[in-house]
Amino acid sequence: MAQPTPICPICRKPTDPASLQFPFCGERCRTQDLANWATGEYAIPVRPTEADEQWEIPTDGGGSERGRDD
Repeated sequence: MAQPTPICPICRKPTDPASLQFPFCGERCRTQDLANWATGEYAIPVRPTEADEQWEIPTDGGGSERGRDD
């Protein structure tokens, strides 16, 4: 059974697995994919953990006590 021809994930055109641009059909689609990651178009979903909660910024509006001259 023959392998199906891979397609470019951006423009859906057939791609050449031997190409340096693979899995994209060319540099334009490869650059577009990078731009999608850079702008947040693509994102990997993450669930917050208890360890993440220690880094949350308090929202009480009180600010920091450090550095005050009373």
